[in-house]
Amino acid sequence: MNIFIMTLGSRGDVQPFVALGKGLQEAGHEVTVCTSSSFEDFIREQGLNYGYMTNEILALLDTDAGKDALENTTNLLEVAKTYMKLAQQAGPIQHEVMNDSWAAAEAADPDLIIYHPKTYGGVHFAQKLDIPAMMVATVPMYVPTSEFHVMGFPNLPLGGGYNKWTYNLVASLTEMGTGRYVKAWREKHNLPPKPKGMDFAHMADRTPVPILHCYSRYIVPPPADWPANAITTGTWFLEHEDNWQPSPELEAFLAAGDPPVYVGFGSMSGRDPQRMAKIVVEALQQADVRGIIATGWGGLQADDLPETIFKLD
Repeated sequence: MNIFIMTLGSRGDVQPFVALGKGLQEAGHEVTVCTSSSFEDFIREQGLNYGYMTNEILALLDTDAGKDALENTTNLLEVAKTYMKLAQQAGPIQHEVMNDSWAAAEAADPDLIIYHPKTYGGVHFAQKLDIPAMMVATVPMYVPTSEFHVMGFPNLPLGGGYNKWTYNLVASLTEMGTGRYVKAWREKHNLPPKPKGMDFAHMADRTPVPILHCYSRYIVPPPADWPANAITTGTWFLEHEDNWQPSPELEAFLAAGDPPVYVGFGSMSGRDPQRMAKIVVEALQQADVRGIIATGWGGLQADDLPETIFKLD
């Protein structure tokens, strides 16, 4: 089978899809991974085909709106305004993303599309190519449930109705921010207007796509009210590099005491990395555990750390 995978975002949005692609390739399938151009070398090094996509979305995540969407969780009105602002800024980029990823999909001529919901084009490409599609979620924020609200919204004591409403609100804001670009793409490629009920998780005939959640059910148990098409698969990891060795400093720290707790945000940045690092240090000290803080792309910025905490740049 020829499989086209498309994803969008930070390293955490890309690496699980690459691990999936490797597994599918080892099972005998042809695999193309389409994502931001900054990950091209990484994908090709894994032996997978690469499909080009603009890199602008990563720049958006580093704007004030992108950082606010991750950090502002206290005021419901501000959260809604932040999501709207981010969706509006993402719209023009999504137009470019759709054009790039469609060109890659058309060139790959796949039998199946597997997509991250941030790419938006998955169900529309599948309709145009007359093939099935599957969605992959790295976090549980796309399938409505009464058990918990969408990540980023305040934890209000309003019950299951509020929790489900947050999913509908995010879907509506996303549609408002990107709907016209989807409409333009469908018109350009001779598809009828998007039918009612078609969205990033439903095909044109309203059939729900399978949604694979690539994390452990022991971290987030599947909600009891999830539909049958929402599946928690477990984590998708690449194999460890056999020749990797820790630095002498890290090796000495690991040998000097109890196993440490690792804290890091990967390629996510933050508006106030010093404050975030201070919170992390205080939490580690209150828990009376040793720690390793990874600064990543700027999510944490820590100096003058106690001997019980190691900074990994």
